[in-house]
Amino acid sequence: MAPPRATARQQPSPLSDHGEIERHKRAAARAAAELVMDGMCVGLGTGSTVAHLLPAIAERGLKDLRCVATSPATDRAARELGLEVRALDEVGELDIAIDGADQIDPRGWLVKGGGGAHTREKIVAAAARRFVVIASAEKAVAQLTAPVPLELVAFGAQRTLLALAPAQLRDVPASPDGGLIADYCGPVGHPGELAARLSATPGVVEHGLFAPELVSLILIAGAHGIERRAGAKPEGGTAA
Repeated sequence: MAPPRATARQQPSPLSDHGEIERHKRAAARAAAELVMDGMCVGLGTGSTVAHLLPAIAERGLKDLRCVATSPATDRAARELGLEVRALDEVGELDIAIDGADQIDPRGWLVKGGGGAHTREKIVAAAARRFVVIASAEKAVAQLTAPVPLELVAFGAQRTLLALAPAQLRDVPASPDGGLIADYCGPVGHPGELAARLSATPGVVEHGLFAPELVSLILIAGAHGIERRAGAKPEGGTAA
């Protein structure tokens, strides 16, 4: 796997860099859209980079495409562009799923869920034979840091937060399936160890740490073009 170009977690870019970041997101999205072919079943992620992906796929005029959306916002946007959207259980295994990321570390661990749809995003990633992550260059970091998104069961949520301390609820609407959205705010350390702790905590529906074994390919767009990083998920096979 190629080394990352970023050496530390990037701070929010100034407004003067916004246009460049959007160009990079668009470049990554268009590169991923080229991987979609006629007749495929495609998982569509959620977020600002996926907002560039949807028109890039629609513009290709592919035949017999069936899509699965990970959020109501993606569902609406895809339908408005003329893409056919179905439920995951209608489609079954996906040929490919494409989504963005909030952070990407050198080993291929991701933090996802800034939009609160990480439970659906992880289900779709696991259901896809190939999961492709698209991002602009500032999302590549040397080490993952908080916050890590969480979806919690409403019952006993304060007890769950205490068990995960430091953690806090977000002042945002619930997840697409009604769960509470929160953030783990402590040190990440080794992502695998934290992922195991979060998964083992009663009341946690899902967390936003995505293991390299879920990821087939990462496309990171920056000033020097598209960097391609191989994930640990076998091409053509779903994660265990």
